Amino acid sequence: MPDGQPPVYDPNDNWQLPGPNGVPVAGSYGSPADSGASGPGFKYDRAALEQLAKDWNDMANEFQDDQLRARYLAQTEGAGLEYASEGNAEQIRKSGKALLATLTEREQYCRTMANKFRTALGKYASADETHSTQIKQTGGSL
Repeated sequence: MPDGQPPVYDPNDNWQLPGPNGVPVAGSYGSPADSGASGPGFKYDRAALEQLAKDWNDMANEFQDDQLRARYLAQTEGAGLEYASEGNAEQIRKSGKALLATLTEREQYCRTMANKFRTALGKYASADETHSTQIKQTGGSL
């Protein structure tokens, strides 16, 4: 890592938040003074962006799968025709509906995060292409 550059996030690294001395480690927020940037943030490479988008999408798929089970709860029927069975079933249905709403929100959040990383990946590729073109125009090669 060149001096003055924030660490590159690697999802496979064992990372932790900055220690008591405030030294940033991979995957943690760096100090603006250390990185030359105007604020804290992460630095990702192409592979990390791809992996993060995949991970968020996989998590969204898990929430989507769990919604099927929540729908079963939301459709619970009482075991018998007496008040206690129906009252219990009504409480289970309410719980199932609340769970379903929560899982749906979680899925949407994960999909939004995956899209943000895919957007960042597109910007990364665009910047990479721009820099490559500039280097080639000056007679350099990659």
